Amino acid sequence: MSNRAAEISTNLQVIRDRVASAAEGAGRDPKEITLIAVTKTFPVTDVKILYELGVRDFGENRDQEGSVKFSELPGDCNWHFQGQIQSNKLKSIAIWADVIHSIDDISHAKKLSSLVAAKDIFVQVSLDNLPGRGGVNPEQLLEFLGEVTALANLKVRGLMAVAPLDEPPLAAFKRLKTLSEMVIKTHPDAWEISAGMSNDFEAAISQGATHIRIGSQILGVR
Repeated sequence: MSNRAAEISTNLQVIRDRVASAAEGAGRDPKEITLIAVTKTFPVTDVKILYELGVRDFGENRDQEGSVKFSELPGDCNWHFQGQIQSNKLKSIAIWADVIHSIDDISHAKKLSSLVAAKDIFVQVSLDNLPGRGGVNPEQLLEFLGEVTALANLKVRGLMAVAPLDEPPLAAFKRLKTLSEMVIKTHPDAWEISAGMSNDFEAAISQGATHIRIGSQILGVR
């Protein structure tokens, strides 16, 4: 095993142990939680190391990177797009991304639905309402979900959010959990939660996150 493979293996095991501990502490089964290894800016050699270590869920923020890595990895991988969507990239993203986590614009949702026979998505909700950070305003969430779920070719898995920069993550993820519970009342299939990154995933797990997106704690900082 190369030094890089050993480093990634060690980091990955630490994260898996922390995920299991956080889940058990919240009275949850660790198997309920999908660990997405965020490989943006890292070379395909690192993705292949993760694959050899049993990882099958990979997250990318840019179409240019994701499409290349997708073509170089085996077909049993699940690719998650979680970046800001550019309309002109949607056609390409729709080809390689199995799940799109960052739908927050109805025009993007409509275009995506026209490009695919079926696609899983998360609706990104804003927890801070700051411009440029992405996400649907919570006050408009149910209306937005009504429009998106009317699109025949999209399956809404649930909500995605990024913790605010100026608030303890636990408080933010509690709000997200409340929003999720509200959504489930009218959209019972949209029960999943994509939340939690390297610095706050344990707080997210405590509030019901089903998908966590971990990059730097596994691969380091670039």
